[in-house]
Amino acid sequence: MVSRPSAAPGAELARELAAVLRGEVRFGAAERTVYSQDASNYRQLPLGVVKPADLDDVRTALALCRQYGVPVVPRGAGTSVGGQAIGPGAVVLDFRRHLGAVLEVDPQTRTARVQPGTVLDDLQRAARPYGLRFGPDPSTHSRCTLGGMIGNDSCGSHSLAWGRTSDNVERLELLLADGTELTVGGRLTAAERAALRSTPGPVGQLHTRLQDFTDRNLAVIRQGMPQLPRRTSGYPLDALLPEHGHHLARTLTGTEGTCALLLGATVRLVEDPPARALVVAGYPDEGAAADAVPALLPYGPLTAEGMAADLIAALLAAGPRPPALDRLPAGECWLFLETGGATALAAYQAARRLADAVRREPAARVSLVTDPVEQRQLWAVREAGAGIVTRLPGGGEAWPGWEDSAVPPERLGDYLRGLRALLRRHGLRGVPYGHFGDGCVHLRIDFPLDRPQGAPVFREFLEQAADLAVSYGGSLSGEHGDGQARAELLPRMYPAEVIALFGEFKRIWDPENLLNPGALVDPRPLDTDLRFVTAPRRPLPLALPYEQDGGSLIKAVHRCVGVAKCVDPSTGVMCPSYMATGEERHSTRGRARLLAEMLRGDAVPDGWRSAEVREALDLCLSCKGCASDCPVHVDMATYKTEFLHQHYRHRPRPLAHYSMGWLPLWLRAVALAPAAANTLVRSPVGTLLKRVGGIDRRRVLPVFPPETFTRWYRRHRAGSVNSDGPSPAGARPVLLWPDTFTDHLQPEVARSAVEVLEHLGFDVRLPDGPVCCGLTWYSTGQLGAARRVLRRSLAALAATGLPADTPVIGLEPSCTATLREDLPRLLGADGRPLSERTRTFAEFIDEYAPDAPLPRVRPAAVTQTHCHQHAVLGSAADRRVEARLGLDNRVLDSGCCGLAGNFGFEQGHFEVSEAIAERVLLPEVRAAGPDTAILADGFSCRTQIAQLADGRRALHLAELIARELREQRELRAERAE
Repeated sequence: MVSRPSAAPGAELARELAAVLRGEVRFGAAERTVYSQDASNYRQLPLGVVKPADLDDVRTALALCRQYGVPVVPRGAGTSVGGQAIGPGAVVLDFRRHLGAVLEVDPQTRTARVQPGTVLDDLQRAARPYGLRFGPDPSTHSRCTLGGMIGNDSCGSHSLAWGRTSDNVERLELLLADGTELTVGGRLTAAERAALRSTPGPVGQLHTRLQDFTDRNLAVIRQGMPQLPRRTSGYPLDALLPEHGHHLARTLTGTEGTCALLLGATVRLVEDPPARALVVAGYPDEGAAADAVPALLPYGPLTAEGMAADLIAALLAAGPRPPALDRLPAGECWLFLETGGATALAAYQAARRLADAVRREPAARVSLVTDPVEQRQLWAVREAGAGIVTRLPGGGEAWPGWEDSAVPPERLGDYLRGLRALLRRHGLRGVPYGHFGDGCVHLRIDFPLDRPQGAPVFREFLEQAADLAVSYGGSLSGEHGDGQARAELLPRMYPAEVIALFGEFKRIWDPENLLNPGALVDPRPLDTDLRFVTAPRRPLPLALPYEQDGGSLIKAVHRCVGVAKCVDPSTGVMCPSYMATGEERHSTRGRARLLAEMLRGDAVPDGWRSAEVREALDLCLSCKGCASDCPVHVDMATYKTEFLHQHYRHRPRPLAHYSMGWLPLWLRAVALAPAAANTLVRSPVGTLLKRVGGIDRRRVLPVFPPETFTRWYRRHRAGSVNSDGPSPAGARPVLLWPDTFTDHLQPEVARSAVEVLEHLGFDVRLPDGPVCCGLTWYSTGQLGAARRVLRRSLAALAATGLPADTPVIGLEPSCTATLREDLPRLLGADGRPLSERTRTFAEFIDEYAPDAPLPRVRPAAVTQTHCHQHAVLGSAADRRVEARLGLDNRVLDSGCCGLAGNFGFEQGHFEVSEAIAERVLLPEVRAAGPDTAILADGFSCRTQIAQLADGRRALHLAELIARELREQRELRAERAE
């Protein structure tokens, strides 16, 4: 697939690439926009994007780019915080898309061969059966690639034990800009160096130039390269020195794609301790924690990570309090000191020795965590740091720039105090945390980059911070490399002679400056190309409040800082469309980039009419997974609703917006003659109805029940011998919300809920008239209709005459989540009372009947959690109710079911919907035994399972409990006879 408008920049190159490559060639505005940013502050529009299918594609693409004089930028996961993975006017090579295989794991030599796009977690999974792992482990381990790690010399929390990437590289297979291929490895003897010089052709010439370069500059390199555990700024020329074995693989690690393209690598593996324990040490402040580190390092911890109280405050401001925080001892800064061992006892004993050492500091407090689940939860807080701290406590925004400076560990405490003082002088705030054992500090700062005066503030602080780090013998970067963010500052760290050598070294490898130009040598200024929209071409109208972002959609989309958790396909709800397509523009990050560009008005100039944004959002399932799973809570479902509202305002809409967007009204009409409707939809007319309604022909239209729930309820109340209804006199009234899907399509769910609630002694009431949460209108961007529907529903609730604090029970998670979260957005203060008293079925039982006896449920179960429940409502109450039932339940890590309301029914979505379901959900359902209950509270989830899992029927929790109550009644009746 290639977009190639005749007048587009690079159209001729795009045509040639598309003609000869097996992989994708994308030169359109959407793809250029999506790849114009990484996890840095910068935006640089590339000429185009190539996703090579194999190494021959890489060779051919590079040759054609060289022919056209177009620079090339290699890219892995795009999580670089310095701007190394983007380039103006370049062709970006996305290695992650197709070149991500683990080629071999050799347990005897403890090595692995990988492709440049291999994701770190995939390598760890391949090595785990042999008790091995790759040592470096950045917090982005679930999506970062080995190629990116080699480019930046990545580290991670365990570098204290296992070193940086450069310490774990055996061989690199390289492609030079001129097409030369070679493999470089480790330490070289004199004879091996001589043999390399005498190699015929370009390879021998390259080695000759490198050796002559080294021999001429031994003194300058020895004297000009500071020695400290974390130095990833500049080229690591000291690896070329004789005392370091003329180690070319180390020299090329950390060169940020400026010298060669990586075709493959052989990396070393280390033994993975089978057991771990975690010592959490609390100190009065971060300076005291840093001062304590040098005395603890002799005890051999695997990690010594520092995390201050302001990071915890940022975490709590962003969401609910993780229970694991209860294990933090008293203090304002904590060290995470991990130990390992062959057995749990060995790890514990090592942790006890370390904890005793911590206690020698009178002000320190200690907690020793041995439970693996609690350890993972605590580490999850640390790993989310890069996202969490982009929103400071109090709501300020913070950005990278001074992201990962490093100093000798024994000087870290003083450096942190100096850094805090520098922040105060500039009136800036930030949250330092990081690898205290290596002297490396992560820091995001509230630079005013979204305002015109922000760039000068940014530059002045970075220049002074660079001088501060250097004054402590430190490095501008200790983990993430330089890129545009810090390369300009390198002369403050290195003497002029070393800076000149960096340029000469680059020219030996890449004399035409085709590979990632401007990233390290002759860098672009650090305060240009900033991605922030300070002055959009024209303000665009908004319909939703964006209350967490000061009413600004620009601020909302700027929440995305590129940490790319949304392109982790292994777990969680976010992002189902990316999991199915593997396309960056179908990720939360990609869509946020497109919306930002739309608001900027440059590469995507059509505003709300943008076809590029519409196409990218078309496969967004509005699952809300990003609102909870994204560390910075990007809420793409809300942004999609806004876009659809504005895009189709006063314009014809897609057919599905009329058929399924207005579904509550059509179902109300069907309820007048359900038998006739069933006959109609199963006749040839049904096929026509699908086509007219924009519904995929492969979808099965539902069977309409002979009686809606609300009609059954009226009969149920009328048939009661008790004048007050089926419940005992004085029973507490509760309002059951008869949502459209339950009322008109699966009334047995609501009947079961009534049965259970009355069994528990509650008086179940319904609103005085039809109600609807408006979700079908809201999700299709028909906000005016959604507001009108909700106002009528509020009136129907008020007409019941029940007390204002009467709890409202929602059975359908998507509707319940709409009432809980979207109702106040649409109606403001008028919607808050209903939002606050709305509960899920499990929440109500857990909160209002905590001691009521529940039946014991015998069969085992697997549960598919509705994505809106995951994102908005939570499932803690469900787990507590299940425990009271004695239910042996396994909750699937399956993410979204793929149907997502109208999404999976719409034309053009079936393949993606099915692929999402086949990832985990459908195989798990098919594998479940016939006696295993399939629990799914969501109507969409139950429908997807019924249509794609060979007719297997899933149950709502209310149905499961009601079924058990009936069986117990029948058993008692049989015994009575």
